[in-house]
Amino acid sequence: MPELPEVEALKDFLTERVVGREIVRVLPVAISVLKTYDPPLTAVEGHEVTAVHRFGKFLDFRTEGGPHLVTHLARAGWLHWRDRLPDGPPRPGKGPLALRVALETGEGFDLTEAGTQKRLAVYVVRDPAEVPGVARLGPDPLAPDFDEARLAALLSGERRQLKGALRDQSLIAGVGNAYSDEILHAARMSPFKLAASLTPAEIHTLYEALRGTLTEAVDRSRGLAAGRLKAEKKTGLRVHGRTGEPCPVCGDTIREVSFSDSSLQYCPTCQTGGKPLADRRMSRLLK
Repeated sequence: MPELPEVEALKDFLTERVVGREIVRVLPVAISVLKTYDPPLTAVEGHEVTAVHRFGKFLDFRTEGGPHLVTHLARAGWLHWRDRLPDGPPRPGKGPLALRVALETGEGFDLTEAGTQKRLAVYVVRDPAEVPGVARLGPDPLAPDFDEARLAALLSGERRQLKGALRDQSLIAGVGNAYSDEILHAARMSPFKLAASLTPAEIHTLYEALRGTLTEAVDRSRGLAAGRLKAEKKTGLRVHGRTGEPCPVCGDTIREVSFSDSSLQYCPTCQTGGKPLADRRMSRLLK
């Protein structure tokens, strides 16, 4: 799933290519991606893009005198830039193409989604706050006013485990499964540690890991073409997706805890005092 760093890089990449240019056609291929009907999708056609914004993991294309085109790439979605779009409309079918946006220059981009769980979403709205997912977003962790006191206030009384709290978009915007693993590894904290139990010193450590991990990931991604962002994300991860590999900090074997539709990775030596965490899915299977 694209998370804050990749969506931020996409925002910068697209700002250079679409701002000041007119959208001439928006061609839906998978109707299921459209989550709004008023204004219609065609309402953005004939309008110039004036800005590209990021709200958490959402991309917002603001148009001059027209509505906003907002998209969320979900778990398996992606944006592919085309210096020259193919001639003729795309053919509906079972392929990954979900929506095409054509600019007056002949350039444009495709939104695609792999897999069978179709969650990619496109909205046409008068205000981004009309998108439910945007309206409920918590603060952006890279915003200038997001300081230690803000993080402490968010986690105060939070009875969930740190892994779940960091992934909650209504608590902190933009952090998903991969970067929550990376942040907790950098902070040397167990993903199962209760958020409300953190001491002021641990809040400081988590804050530094949160800002540092995301800032470094944004810096690695900035300036890359859209097609290279996925590979860059994977190479920059230290523990997420690296089950069975040695931890780059201490050399211990990275372990995994599986859930129904996701998994987390961590280093026992760095994060849990050398103790492996219980894999609850496997425990249920062994009963």
